[in-house]
Amino acid sequence: MVEAVDKRKRRVRHGRVKERARILVVGGGYVGMYTALRLQRRLKRELDRGEVEITVVTPDPYMTYQPFLPEAAAGAISPRHVVVPLRRVLDRCRVVIGEATAVDHAKRTATISTLATEEEGTGGERLTYDELVLAPGSVSRTLPVPGLAEHGIGFKTVEEAIGLRNHVIEQMDIASSTRDPAIRDAALTFVFVGGGFAGVEALGELEDMARYAARYYHNVQPEDMKWILVEASDRILPEVGEEMGRYTVTELRRRNIDVRLRTRLDSCADRVAALSDGARFPTRTVVWTAGVKPHPVLAATDLPRNGRGRLKCTAELTIEGTTHAWAAGDAAAVPDVTAGKPGAECAPNAQHAVRQARVLGDNIVHSLRGEPLTTYTHKYVGSVASLGLHKGVAHVYGRKLKGYPAWFMHRAYHLSRVPTFNRKARVLAEWSLAGLFKREIVSLGSLEHPRAEFELAAGGKPSQDPPHNPKGSS
Repeated sequence: MVEAVDKRKRRVRHGRVKERARILVVGGGYVGMYTALRLQRRLKRELDRGEVEITVVTPDPYMTYQPFLPEAAAGAISPRHVVVPLRRVLDRCRVVIGEATAVDHAKRTATISTLATEEEGTGGERLTYDELVLAPGSVSRTLPVPGLAEHGIGFKTVEEAIGLRNHVIEQMDIASSTRDPAIRDAALTFVFVGGGFAGVEALGELEDMARYAARYYHNVQPEDMKWILVEASDRILPEVGEEMGRYTVTELRRRNIDVRLRTRLDSCADRVAALSDGARFPTRTVVWTAGVKPHPVLAATDLPRNGRGRLKCTAELTIEGTTHAWAAGDAAAVPDVTAGKPGAECAPNAQHAVRQARVLGDNIVHSLRGEPLTTYTHKYVGSVASLGLHKGVAHVYGRKLKGYPAWFMHRAYHLSRVPTFNRKARVLAEWSLAGLFKREIVSLGSLEHPRAEFELAAGGKPSQDPPHNPKGSS
């Protein structure tokens, strides 16, 4: 093993990669895509000469720009414009659609599960590498709440966002057509758990959309709907500051949204949301956005982790105590050298992830060429949040904005950050056209079970269970 490591150290000479380097990137999110993009740009000549090979393992063939999920759920942006196709962007990389199930860095191998390996039944495929980038991101952090697994709805993927939009409009259809007041009340009650960006923005955008859609229903009024935000702490949107957080609570309550602080969801069994303050709401909609946790694959590695399950990293984005292993983003505990106090870590958000990916890509190139590594430094500049059309809050560079200016800053900032000029142009075109035409309020819920009608026509009985593929395809 020592000889192998020494051989890799002798890989560089005069700033050039002398031996073929195999770089494995696990994850196709912010860090995975931007790191691979940086590498294929910086190592263009080496890739042409066959001296470097970059493999990206990702469960989806696209990167989701998550800040646009609330607007996609509200119908302001088309779902296909919220995602970036990896094969098109990473045209010099090998993109493998699958999941990393284990990593043995001591042997420089990763076990990969793909759709093909599942069909073949031969077990996972093993990939060998020289440099490893672990960026699998995070998954929803759930609690053992009765009924949550059966009735809860997440809000982390584009499929969940569009499914939630279809669901909300479907509930309005149910309420409009039923004569049972109990069914109507449950259909028009929407409970969101979690007062972070995901929960507040999703609630704000969907409430705004539903209030607009109510004008097309003869017997559903905006005041008939109950929108409830449940947050366990004493504030929401802590990233925008205490003052803007209080303003957000006031703004939401002004829109007749029931904001309950210091409150937890104790149960949602039998389609009844039972809260810790004793309130009970019959509801058909419970949206869970109460935080995230590191991806489970980190537990299946031989790499060091901290108490929260994130990889221990250095300020150069290497994994502590190892060589040729790198990490950033939600899965990594990266020291915040700008904080001025020991033990401070960078927040697991998109603002850091995108910038860390650039430094990570550069440092891998420096490592391959025998050059000094760069320290990641970025001082948090603030946050922006949308609360619906023409409504928002922002705290950027010490300046506090609310209402239309904050909403405009939110759109301008994220338009500048969404990857590729193609996506920027498409999103801007959609926003421009939205100013000329009315909103689309169509539900396409049948997309989640596309074969149901054919199965019925063929004499079968449509399955009531979700398809095996979690993405919804049959």
